[in-house]
Amino acid sequence: MSAFRPGLAPTLVVLALLPVLIGLGFWQLSRADEKRQLLAAAEARRISAPIAIDNLLASADPAYLRVRLHGHFDAAHSLLLDSRIRDGKAGVELLQPFQNSSSGQWLLVNRGWLPWPDRRVAPAFNTPDGEQTIVAWAYVPPGAAFELKHLETSGWPQLINQVDAAALWQHLGRDGLPLELRLEEGPAAYRTDWPVVAMGPEKHLGYAVQWFALAAALLGLFIYFGLHKGRENNHEPSTRHA
Repeated sequence: MSAFRPGLAPTLVVLALLPVLIGLGFWQLSRADEKRQLLAAAEARRISAPIAIDNLLASADPAYLRVRLHGHFDAAHSLLLDSRIRDGKAGVELLQPFQNSSSGQWLLVNRGWLPWPDRRVAPAFNTPDGEQTIVAWAYVPPGAAFELKHLETSGWPQLINQVDAAALWQHLGRDGLPLELRLEEGPAAYRTDWPVVAMGPEKHLGYAVQWFALAAALLGLFIYFGLHKGRENNHEPSTRHA
């Protein structure tokens, strides 16, 4: 190791960067594990039998719970959630109030995605008439995210860029559940292929590999140049004064 002379500045740089790169790699591994657990929990709930609305209301953790509802849609107060992309195409998600017959309580049901070919004209949709029996699941956002302001529009349907069920019920003066329920496939549904997570575990694993590769490359370069510099110093001719 006497030939290993990397120098002070490169050593300080490696000591500063190497723990950061390795830490970022392990952080991505932990995120991948969290996403796997979330996907497993969501799938377990999604394949379970639908519960009654009263059980959903009593649940401390309603996320992804399936619920069976019987009631009618309110076609007069529809919401269009803007900037929803599917297969590279712009569109909206249609949300409508749904009154459950047994309890009389209102629920905000997301009926799925619709394409929006022309922003000057609202997407065309229809609302089923009369009493409907539907199955939906409770969507709970996975943490606070950056939110734009509400898009101001006049009349209905209202164009929005965030879902706030509680604000809708307050505006309409109704007793409603402050949750978004996402409709499963059926006669009343449009496109309902929502991803459980925005980024899957495989993406985090890929990022972890990149961070570890950068750490290995940094360490490899540090060793290479340290040895190279040491050999250069060892081969320098010594000077003697007569």
